[in-house]
Amino acid sequence: MTAKRDQVAGLLLAAGGGRRLGGRPKALLEHRGRPLVEYAAGVLLAGGCARVHVVLGARADLVRSRAVLPGCILVDNAQWEEGMGTSLRAGLDSLAGTGARAAVVSLVDQPGIGPEAVARVLAAYDSEASLAAAAYDGVRGHPVLFGADHWPGIIATAVGDRGARAYLKAHDDAITLVECGDVAQAYDIDTESDLIHLE
Repeated sequence: MTAKRDQVAGLLLAAGGGRRLGGRPKALLEHRGRPLVEYAAGVLLAGGCARVHVVLGARADLVRSRAVLPGCILVDNAQWEEGMGTSLRAGLDSLAGTGARAAVVSLVDQPGIGPEAVARVLAAYDSEASLAAAAYDGVRGHPVLFGADHWPGIIATAVGDRGARAYLKAHDDAITLVECGDVAQAYDIDTESDLIHLE
């Protein structure tokens, strides 16, 4: 299984500007004494991803200077203000030619999702045709695993803040749902009231 897992990269979408958080980039929100982007990248690595590509956008220079992200590939998304779809496209594009045959995609603003959930979703990887997602009480959420066969279709349809939603809806029958509700919580850090989830 280790050989197979070596073919799976982590892809962390961390470009958001935190409009509803007074313009504070989500990557730089503090969690456990460090920027949230550090925690989220560490979760992907601890969950078994061979390497992690981190897509930056809002205040990218500041994130680079403050966050310690050893072994991560940092990808700048100049179009981040257009929505998460641009970050997903930039991240998948950055994986081309790296040897990765699948990507586990996670969002920087979901600190309730830890390595256990990543490991479960990663374990659903079988080939470049794999398509899997964490589920919480049966409802699809993150992280999501995209085999490389799916990347062109996702890149073609990822627009605005919808990311891969349209692609996943069109391929619903092919998705392996991996229940993670017993090991993770899928809340987002979107507003001031959500900051209570950060430590």
